[in-house]
Amino acid sequence: MKLSAPQIKAHKRRLGAAPLVMVTAYDEPGARLAAAAGVDILLVGDSLANVVLGHEDTLHVSVEDMCHHVRAVAAAKPDVHVVADMPWLSYHLSVADSVRNAALLIRSGADSVKLEGGRVRREVVRAILDAEIPVMAHLGLTPQSVMAFGGFKVQAKTREAAEQLQRDAKILQDEGVFAVVIEGVPSVVGTRITEALDIPTIGIGAGPDTDGQVLVFHDLLGLAKTKPAKFVRQYADLNSLITEAIAHYASDVRSGEFPGPDETYANPEELTN
Repeated sequence: MKLSAPQIKAHKRRLGAAPLVMVTAYDEPGARLAAAAGVDILLVGDSLANVVLGHEDTLHVSVEDMCHHVRAVAAAKPDVHVVADMPWLSYHLSVADSVRNAALLIRSGADSVKLEGGRVRREVVRAILDAEIPVMAHLGLTPQSVMAFGGFKVQAKTREAAEQLQRDAKILQDEGVFAVVIEGVPSVVGTRITEALDIPTIGIGAGPDTDGQVLVFHDLLGLAKTKPAKFVRQYADLNSLITEAIAHYASDVRSGEFPGPDETYANPEELTN
């Protein structure tokens, strides 16, 4: 059964809830397979820039790109809550543009939107929520800030930075976000923020105590072109499996083994007389 944003908002492990399972999806097959596997949330992530389009960061996708992939995920009709990332610059220029862009993602098939940043985003968050669109927050290692961070680096490594991150999380909770992704922080920071909040935290490189976990589809299945981050556990090696399957096909074509009788239509009698 698809979880609504209010249902996810109440999903705290300390209240007896099982950990939330979130995975990214970018197309109909990915969404269909992940939904069949029983995940709780599908994230149409701006990570599509890296794992689908081949860019080095997430800054190279537009709202139009995201809407295109949200529609592809929605085509699977997954009985799973679909969150859509708001890409870089879609919520940075004006509040009106931010609400308009969030609405485009909802109209494409998302159930909620996710955006990065802490207290500096409170006005935008409030406006999107006022438009009746649920918002998930994203704190810590926020990939859209890669240039400002000077690379993909673990965040909140000092007491001051960790306390600031927790304050940001509470501010966004007070504004009304229904969950917060915490990425790339020491595990103790993930634990403390989870304990401090009444809304669920979803970790990615934030330790084992968050209220849920998220991984990128291509990372956990071994489809990525680069070595995965430390926080990734790879559950399959589909790069090798797919390469071997296609190589087998190519070999069969070149040897004349494919197509064989099983892949060939029978000749009508009138064409053979």
